[in-house]
Amino acid sequence: MMKQKGSSFNRSFDYFQKIIRDSGPVAAASYGLIGAVILFILLGYFLDRWLGTAPWLMMVGLLIGLGAGFYELSKIMWKK
Repeated sequence: MMKQKGSSFNRSFDYFQKIIRDSGPVAAASYGLIGAVILFILLGYFLDRWLGTAPWLMMVGLLIGLGAGFYELSKIMWKK
């Protein structure tokens, strides 16, 4: 009995799609971590420039961004 041409390619492609589908939530959570850190650092930076308190509010923004980002990341990771 002969194998179908491309059957191993089809299985490989299906497996690749499964991996991408399963990694979607984790990728989104990591982007959320990066986005939260950048957002709060920029907010702290602009508040520092406006209020003249450099670099304190930017550091506070970094800590808040890390906390919010890791919270979102942990929600996704512990959901499974």
